[in-house]
Amino acid sequence: MSITVGFIGPGIMGCPMAINLIKGGHPLRAFARRAQALQRLTAAGATGCASPAEVAAQADIIFTIVSDTPDVEAVLFGAQGVVHGARPGTVVVDMSTISPTATRTFAARLAAQGIEMLDAPVSGGETGAINATLSIMVGGKPEVFERVRPLFECMGKNIVHVGDSGAGQVAKACNQIVVAVTIEAVAEALTFARRNGADPAKVREALMGGFAGSKIMEVHGKRILDNDFKPGFKVGLHQKDMRIVMETAHQLGVALPAAALVTQHLNALMGSGAADLDSAALVKVLERMSGMGGD
Repeated sequence: MSITVGFIGPGIMGCPMAINLIKGGHPLRAFARRAQALQRLTAAGATGCASPAEVAAQADIIFTIVSDTPDVEAVLFGAQGVVHGARPGTVVVDMSTISPTATRTFAARLAAQGIEMLDAPVSGGETGAINATLSIMVGGKPEVFERVRPLFECMGKNIVHVGDSGAGQVAKACNQIVVAVTIEAVAEALTFARRNGADPAKVREALMGGFAGSKIMEVHGKRILDNDFKPGFKVGLHQKDMRIVMETAHQLGVALPAAALVTQHLNALMGSGAADLDSAALVKVLERMSGMGGD
């Protein structure tokens, strides 16, 4: 059964995700701040809208995927926001990576107007978005999750209902901790190999066959060896995600020393103008610190 879907935020991740919903047979209403992003969707069969409110007025389930917590708040509650067009019973599914605390607040504000909300951040990068193989971590009411599940299945493969509102964002924060700390570990290992005169490519090959082997060693390790930092996931976005991690840890009094260290290295990359590089560029910070001519 086709469901009229709204989609707000067709960027690097959002555009292929929205196209996969269209491929799934669902009429799509879309809004984007950039005309070029909207044109890609209308060319694929979507109907363009002038505001989030207009999207909400025409859709039963509305997906949002934007950059940060304030952007989600503006899309939902701003002057032309979703709340000004959505009907009671509408479902908002936020697939951005934002604060778990703010997510719970947004869900409560929407519930007061009879609007349901799921937080459903994703992992898998642009490739996962294009291939509809994303991992989707969902927080919210189980019955609402089941209602939206067929749409999630158009975009991802590993779809897990984690718990109540905010739980999806907690899971994504955990994902970003593991990814960031593991990239740091891989970068340290390959830097150590180079400084000791060993071939880092051979070291990586050896490590891939043991307990040190991982998706990060495979993908980001290759990026480091090739000095290829064309972004799969940008430093600027990873820094934003780690800021959310550290702010939430501060609120709860949770010690995350390794995550804190990597956050500082991401800050250093931002300060050196590397916001648009892939986060595997963490190796550049280590190279500079080690006097190895990283630039």
